[in-house]
Amino acid sequence: MPDTDTDTDQLRDSDQPGDPDQLRDPDQLRGVVAGFLRRHDRTGDRTAFLRARFDAGLAWVHHPVGLGGLGLPWHLQAVVDDEFTRAGAPDNRPRRNSIGLGMAAPTLLRHGTPQQQRRWLRPLWTGEEIWCQLFSEPDAGSDLAAVATRAERSGDGWLVDGQKVWTSLAHRARWAILLARTSSTGRRHAGLTYFICDMTAPGVQVRPLRQLTGEAEFNEVFLTGVRLPDAMRIGEVGEGWQVARTTLMNERVAIGGRPLAREGGMIGVLADVWRRQPEVRRAGPHQDLLRLWVRAEAARLTALRLRQQLVAGQPGPEGSAVKLSFAELNQLISGLEIEVRGAAGLRHDDWTMRRPEEPDLLGRTATYRYLRARGNSIEGGTSEILRNVIAERVLGLPSEPRVDR
Repeated sequence: MPDTDTDTDQLRDSDQPGDPDQLRDPDQLRGVVAGFLRRHDRTGDRTAFLRARFDAGLAWVHHPVGLGGLGLPWHLQAVVDDEFTRAGAPDNRPRRNSIGLGMAAPTLLRHGTPQQQRRWLRPLWTGEEIWCQLFSEPDAGSDLAAVATRAERSGDGWLVDGQKVWTSLAHRARWAILLARTSSTGRRHAGLTYFICDMTAPGVQVRPLRQLTGEAEFNEVFLTGVRLPDAMRIGEVGEGWQVARTTLMNERVAIGGRPLAREGGMIGVLADVWRRQPEVRRAGPHQDLLRLWVRAEAARLTALRLRQQLVAGQPGPEGSAVKLSFAELNQLISGLEIEVRGAAGLRHDDWTMRRPEEPDLLGRTATYRYLRARGNSIEGGTSEILRNVIAERVLGLPSEPRVDR
């Protein structure tokens, strides 16, 4: 296990949590947050403040004590977050580490060893260590079971060789969740193993992939003789597909089901244009806007329910429907925004090649939103594949014939 100076085996006495049964009362929980804020300077060192918040169990309240939580119901997280926001306390900039928070963390919590959880969850939540996802390959994007990157035993560890593609945040990441083939015999799904990969290790090379927007938030990653200790394996050898399913179910919710207030996201941008610019209002687009607003609100509430299921340990294929809806909505909303704005909507602010920390769908131009939304139906599982998942695993329709390679 890699060394770290952020182990949290002991909570500070002043931040020991109270009785979990009492903390289920939102007012009691607000009191815990208020006490924490009295003891810790929210205007000082950001990282120190976030570490202390994690240690106090106020990072993920549904996590166990010692792993950033208090063992409370998931819905109480909103109470905690609201109190910190109201106090002007720094957050962990969640969009900078969306893969770590939305995919790596729930996978570690469900499948990681206690040592792995203690090592990685705290610096992941504080944002000290950024994560990326090494799953897709040039010949294994939608067909993830066709992964060809190999991990072979070498002493007490593994040597990894292969290529990954469409890797968001690889140019910023310290760690990666990695799916690699450890056996070529039997069914394809049975020969995969799940690892944590050190992105600074010798043999890891990251190259940018420039997109339609002009930016390069995606990358291709080459792995050449990368040595991984066996302590960086998550789950048993050959059982990587089962571990990866946890990641994928959370990924689709992380992409399409982020917590939003009513009129949050891109529908809020379009509604704001409609309200502030009377000159764009016409009967046809107005009806389209109303239909999209209702769909966006239904999708938001569905995503909220699904996140509650995930936290309760009941992940299911419904995440595919949430992600599919998110992609379609973003493309329809961004298209309607271009139509409503007219010629002004075709102006793009900057084609400069950048390697951003995150896509900025809300802070850029309508053209950027329109172009970037094209990728929503590819990332996190293509819409075609997700429709198959919904048809077979939600609706119970017969599956298409598949031939293992």
